[in-house]
Amino acid sequence: MTGINLGAISATFVIAIGLQHNVFAQDVKPTSSFQQFLSSLKQEAREKGIAEQTLESSFSNIKLFRTAQDSSKTAEKSMTNLESYIPQRVPEWKVDKARALFLQYQAELKAIGDKYGVQPRFLVALWAMESDFGEAVSQYPLLSVTASKAFDQPERVDYQEEVFATLQILEQESLQVSELKSSSKGLVGQPLFLPSQYLLYAQDWDGDGKIDLWGNPQDIFASLANYLKQVGWKGEQTWGRQVLLPDNFDINHSSNGISKTFSQWGELGISRYNGKSLPNRDDMSVSLIMPDGAKGRAYLVYDNYRTLIKRMDSDYQALSVTYLSERIK
Repeated sequence: MTGINLGAISATFVIAIGLQHNVFAQDVKPTSSFQQFLSSLKQEAREKGIAEQTLESSFSNIKLFRTAQDSSKTAEKSMTNLESYIPQRVPEWKVDKARALFLQYQAELKAIGDKYGVQPRFLVALWAMESDFGEAVSQYPLLSVTASKAFDQPERVDYQEEVFATLQILEQESLQVSELKSSSKGLVGQPLFLPSQYLLYAQDWDGDGKIDLWGNPQDIFASLANYLKQVGWKGEQTWGRQVLLPDNFDINHSSNGISKTFSQWGELGISRYNGKSLPNRDDMSVSLIMPDGAKGRAYLVYDNYRTLIKRMDSDYQALSVTYLSERIK
């Protein structure tokens, strides 16, 4: 891979919405059934138009891996509420580094943000929370990971599609199998894209003829911005706001699936977190979320939050991104 080496950046980041550190076993002795599965997969890839040269050089390098043990869920459950989760996920040193890198890449971020209609602070926050600014990117062989996942769950057609997408990336970028690395979940580069998402959203921003999501910040920012734009991000809006609820508020109103106007929420007694009235506008679809229930924090969230939650595993993770974006701002 070519591009800027993030390890050389003086202030490195730590985004793995944190939780990308999984226990993943090394390759194990392949079984006859695995070899049969690969033969079938190879034939299907051939029928899909993957070049014979790519197939021959790739399939001979596939090894069987055991399923990843995801430690992120356990880590998240150990933090019982947002009051403990956010400070641990977004400590002050991470805020400082995010601000420093935001300034370092200010010109590139502005150009990218203007083109795709995504506020730069969200790109830096997402970068930070997904891969720790590149420090938490794993080095597993992507093709072996995707093939093993497809073998483990043959009923998941989408897993097989990720194998074919991986082969397309190898062919498109003229890469060797050993050069294409991923997390133990098969997520690619610092934006942590699935191979199919790489094909849809990855961008060569600096025009060097190479998409480098492992070490080139410009390509990384542009790819994240393109992703957000394509899945519905609205550059003229923010994500939401923390709010105050009246006493004895009916929490049955809280759900991402329930939308009201600011006026309607105001009529229910909700105010800004500083106690002032909500915005005087009724042109937005607004939802109330309360991840910790009646005694926890309450947020009114907008379409951009709904876009973000499609990517994140939980409100906890999504709110960590939005929190960091506010601190950057």
